[in-house]
Amino acid sequence: FVEVFVKADLETCKSRDPKGLYEKAIAGEIPSFTGVSSPYEEPERAEIVLDTTASTVDACVEAIVGYLKSRGLLG
Repeated sequence: FVEVFVKADLETCKSRDPKGLYEKAIAGEIPSFTGVSSPYEEPERAEIVLDTTASTVDACVEAIVGYLKSRGLLG
């Protein structure tokens, strides 16, 4: 098991939301929506933290693959 934390702020999540769920949650149409009306707790010790607001998808994939190779989990 490898814990990967895909980090993105609320604005980034809203901009990537094709179904508009964040807007509905902000409008109160969806109760207990994580990060809006329900708290989100970042993992304390994730092996990999990917800040997707600052990194491209390709860079994130490279980080994961590199980590897995360094641990001998990927050939």
